[in-house]
Amino acid sequence: MSSVVRNQGSSVAIRSLSPSSSINRCSHASASSDGATCGRPAWIGKRLTCVCFKRKGVYEGICFNITPKQEERLNRLRHRMKVYFDGSRPDHQEALRALWSATYPGKELHGLISDQWKEMGWQGRDPSTDFRGAGFISLENLLFFAKTFSTSFQCLLKKQGGNRSAWEYPFAVAGVNITFMIMQMLDLDALKPRTFIRSVFLQMLSENEWAFDLLYCVAFVVMDKQWLEKNATYMEFNEVLKSTRTQLERELLMDDVLRIEDMPSYTLLC
Repeated sequence: MSSVVRNQGSSVAIRSLSPSSSINRCSHASASSDGATCGRPAWIGKRLTCVCFKRKGVYEGICFNITPKQEERLNRLRHRMKVYFDGSRPDHQEALRALWSATYPGKELHGLISDQWKEMGWQGRDPSTDFRGAGFISLENLLFFAKTFSTSFQCLLKKQGGNRSAWEYPFAVAGVNITFMIMQMLDLDALKPRTFIRSVFLQMLSENEWAFDLLYCVAFVVMDKQWLEKNATYMEFNEVLKSTRTQLERELLMDDVLRIEDMPSYTLLC
């Protein structure tokens, strides 16, 4: 079922949710200060959240229950987000080797600390120092991208297509930054939801446990597309990342986007 909130001729399309989700119109929403922004939350009860949107000065919103499946997968994703990269752990070392193998098939890696890593876009000989911002999940995201959409991964890695800048973004470090950007955008670590984007994503997560990783892949190709369209250089990377986030948020809120695969930019992947 679906619901559309309308206000003075404008509308916000509300995602079609599964039958197990309970939706109610927001009862606490009211006019607020002009400085308020969309995404004002209120905690109604156990697992019941209400997210409001300011449309031309008036708040409207919906309320729905987080299903057990959503809660389970959210907790699992939160756990992944809290794992720091530890170069002494055998499984983390193996993940690094797997990333190298997926990136450069048939090319021997001389060591986990090697100048070879700079070829992939790490800042130094030891890639573990670049994971501090986003943790082990950023390595998992890169590995998922390399294995799931190898053509797109290789194209971005080699900076193929378009008029490239003389000072390009470092591929691997850009990937870590994209992971961190998505974590901030989805606000998954907050106890109470503060944006509708998070609520939309939770529904997608209930449909596909790999929704975060798929969104990461979409974000990477969107970022590169924005980079080319803006003729950006490395010093403008943060601005490109901001515009990438804006594009992702816009697509996630489209009324016919119920899965990551429904996002228009998903078609950029191959």
